[in-house]
Amino acid sequence: MRLITIISLLILNIGSAKQTGKLNGTWVPVKETMGKMTLPPASFGTQKLVIADSTYTFTAESVDKGICRYTEGSNKMDIYSKEGVNTGKHFTAIYKYENDQLTICYNLKGDSYPEAFDTSGNPALFMSVFKRM
Repeated sequence: MRLITIISLLILNIGSAKQTGKLNGTWVPVKETMGKMTLPPASFGTQKLVIADSTYTFTAESVDKGICRYTEGSNKMDIYSKEGVNTGKHFTAIYKYENDQLTICYNLKGDSYPEAFDTSGNPALFMSVFKRM
């Protein structure tokens, strides 16, 4: 029974790796929005996101590191901060990768996934559009 469980977990992880392997790399934001406001480029000009399979490092005014978990067969992401100013926090998000850009829409409350790539009308939603560095 243990062997079946281990094999099942490996298959799930391999499938997830195939789905999200294209996200691996260093990303810089080209657009950010929060609520109804589009943030000025100067506010995110030094930010950088590095994704390596299930781990991330986000550099802004400080460095945040943690784990990303992807829901198989969907565009949902769970982000668990392990180091930095957000240590212990859980953020839910949706993501899409198209036209060589990665778009992530975060729910900063972490209590549900955003329903669309739109932050207007909800101050708890934050969206970043990234290009690969």
